[in-house]
Amino acid sequence: MNPSERIDQLIAGLTDWRGKTLSAIRKAILDADGEIIEEWKWMGSPVWSRDGIIAVGNAHKDKVKLTFSHGASLPDPDKLFNNGLNGKVWRAIDLFEGDKMNERALKNLVRAAVDYNQAKLKKKAVAVPRAKVRKGKKR
Repeated sequence: MNPSERIDQLIAGLTDWRGKTLSAIRKAILDADGEIIEEWKWMGSPVWSRDGIIAVGNAHKDKVKLTFSHGASLPDPDKLFNNGLNGKVWRAIDLFEGDKMNERALKNLVRAAVDYNQAKLKKKAVAVPRAKVRKGKKR
């Protein structure tokens, strides 16, 4: 099975509110940017990427968690992040039964994550170290 099929299978197996929530999150992420790819990592986690990981989704017993790998560096004007707020790298959105997802805000956050990943790639490309030139001894 490819990663998208595995995510389909995971969602189908979650027959309660968590499956619907994870499905809505997935749709919003994929709608935010047509070049996002789905991956399956860490023995069972849906991952969405473009030029690097954007977010990882997990269904837990009492919540659905969406963790942004570089969330601490992203603008969050709609205050979606509600977990990991003191961390230096990642931030997460924990959704519990009955919570409403702000689709517009989530799409904006995903787009910001894509922009962050692309800026990071551009910095790496510019910062490629040049070969050191050895100066020969004068004879």
